[in-house]
Amino acid sequence: MLHPDKVGVEAKKKEDENFKFRRFLKGHADEEELDEQFLRLHKELFADYDCSMCRNCCKMYKGSIPEENLEKDAEYLGITVEQFIDFFLEKEELGLGYHTKHKPCDFLQEDGNCKLGDCKPDSCKKYPYTDQPERLCSLLGMLDTISICPVVFEIFERLKKEYGFKRS
Repeated sequence: MLHPDKVGVEAKKKEDENFKFRRFLKGHADEEELDEQFLRLHKELFADYDCSMCRNCCKMYKGSIPEENLEKDAEYLGITVEQFIDFFLEKEELGLGYHTKHKPCDFLQEDGNCKLGDCKPDSCKKYPYTDQPERLCSLLGMLDTISICPVVFEIFERLKKEYGFKRS
């Protein structure tokens, strides 16, 4: 598995190849079978992977906090909702929730853990979404994730082998 510091550079080298593989999957993959492949590889690779040693996702994205989580998150941190918003958040463009003010995420701690603990948002808990259904429909978004998450990079490399995809 690639070191987290190298995944962006290696993904850039394979950018054209990954776009071609995405097109290949769109035309050749069975949706249910692809979901099963993603799920199998997700479980296999994340079983032994310590995300706290990477946290590229937390470093490269702002955290997204739904409005309905504000009270619970503020309480977890022992502050008021107003303080929580003032210290950490800004309204998202569409006004549907909030995101952290900074990248890396304001809740990322030095040890790689999240300051919000079990209260962290579902979007963070589910990232990189490789165990979620309908992967065929989300392959374009997955291409960005390849440059951030070493596990997703590896999933794509293994899928290329499984499909006998001819590399560039």
